Amino acid sequence: MSRIGAKAITLPKGVSVSVQKSILTVKGVKGELRRPIPVGIGTKIDGGVLHITRSSDERTQKSCHGLFRALVANMIRGVTDGFARKLEINGVGYRAEVVGTKINLVVGLSHPVEFELPNGVLAKVEKGKSTVNIGQDAVLLTVSGIDKESVGQLVARVRSVRPPEPYKGKGIKYFEERLTRKVGKSGTG
Repeated sequence: MSRIGAKAITLPKGVSVSVQKSILTVKGVKGELRRPIPVGIGTKIDGGVLHITRSSDERTQKSCHGLFRALVANMIRGVTDGFARKLEINGVGYRAEVVGTKINLVVGLSHPVEFELPNGVLAKVEKGKSTVNIGQDAVLLTVSGIDKESVGQLVARVRSVRPPEPYKGKGIKYFEERLTRKVGKSGTG
């Protein structure tokens, strides 16, 4: 039995789980999420506790069992608390702004870069102190929503525009990420 798949998920107050035509629906305070149930995976609710089961010990069933349990746990956490990721943008003239449902980035390229916000995902820009010691303020971009996959995918796409470089620390990095700085060349003249 999968160690992760065998764990029961306790449903918090205000969260309801329902299954219709192999679609799992989770409703909570912050919203509603849906996910198709893989073939051979089942669900069972016993008094506020959700159990994920599988029909056989085939390799595909085993791999789907733990994955689906983790995805459902993330859905439940999303509709109760939500998810948020912060990005730190460092560099002279680097900036970000949220206009309607788009994020506009100016990060040293010949053109500004735009990202469309998916449904249910919000973004906020604020000024903060740089964690990379380059003597300037950083721009903090916070992306939040109830779907962990949408939030994580958007943040990864934004970071890939200008990943942090190891010499001065310029670029877009996760707020909690720690950079290993390299020493530049020294002239021996």
